[in-house]
Amino acid sequence: MKDSIFIGLDVHKATISVAVADVERGGEVRDWGKLPNRPDRVRKLAEQLGAKGHQLYFCYEAGPCGYGLYRQLVELGHDCMVVAPSLIPVKAGDRVKTDRRDARMLAKLHRASELTAVWVPDVEHEAMRDLVRARATAVRGANQARQHLQSFLLRHGRQYPGKKSWTKAYRRWLSTNRFDHSAQQIVFQDYIHAVTDAEARVARLEAQIAELLPDWSLAPVVQAIQAMRGVAFIVAVTVVAEVGDFRRFATPRQLMAYLGLTPTEHSSGNTVRRGGITKVGSSLARRVLIEGAWSYRMQPRVGRKQVDRMEGLPQGVRDIAWKGQMRMCRRYKHLVACGKPTVVANTAIAREMVGFIWAIAQEVTPA
Repeated sequence: MKDSIFIGLDVHKATISVAVADVERGGEVRDWGKLPNRPDRVRKLAEQLGAKGHQLYFCYEAGPCGYGLYRQLVELGHDCMVVAPSLIPVKAGDRVKTDRRDARMLAKLHRASELTAVWVPDVEHEAMRDLVRARATAVRGANQARQHLQSFLLRHGRQYPGKKSWTKAYRRWLSTNRFDHSAQQIVFQDYIHAVTDAEARVARLEAQIAELLPDWSLAPVVQAIQAMRGVAFIVAVTVVAEVGDFRRFATPRQLMAYLGLTPTEHSSGNTVRRGGITKVGSSLARRVLIEGAWSYRMQPRVGRKQVDRMEGLPQGVRDIAWKGQMRMCRRYKHLVACGKPTVVANTAIAREMVGFIWAIAQEVTPA
């Protein structure tokens, strides 16, 4: 470690601010300067800092610039850490924030081992995660397009007499609406076309996910966790894409905390106060898990669709899924009987779902 140098990088779209900390604790932390955010300049920086045979330890905050810088530095043979921004220690009285100070702080904290690294996916996993997130964005767009159409109809006093929207009957009813003014008819048709296009985009992305899934290294995990009730294809591929390697979590509680499903706590002395869930981590994975947990309010059973999903899975995976279903159905009834609101009970079931998903993933995750 005597020949080690710790480098903090404050990365932006166009520039990178660099600070260097010597290996000795309390040693000098100096500004290196600012350079353009280009691969050739990053390579030149690494060559200059490592010219005397120093071991280089880079770090930068996770952000919109992605993991390209990390992969380049690792390919050059250097150690690099992508830091979780929310877990960086900050002084309460520090009110000055600049790129240079941020780089110096990163270098100093990296030398003191006070930083927490995020898990960096490989290129294949990041590509699949981008596809899953694009599908989630398309779903939000489709919901917004539907809301625009329904708001337009409500403004003009057109209310659907049926019970449920966006069924075949509802779409037939839409085709019967006519407006006296041509401009309003044009707007109405445009809203309908927007809904149709958005739904086609969602279907297209889902088909592409299904097509690319067999070539993904984590495809066995996606198939296995579908043995769980409430975890169909989209829920399974979303959770696996957001979590990544399940083996990095030693216990299911760590995975629950990673997904933000554990309750907050503020305790002091003999006083213990617990609140709502922390809601850290991936909101997308947390949302699909909570949606899937609603199925456990019913009696335990294995439906036809679940039987089809379980075909070809190991017996150990099936046993875990059935054990989880028995426990969570009983747990949901117990929580509701104790007076817990259904939303609170469902969130608790989603947290327990994560534990059984972790157990199944440990069975089938490839080495």
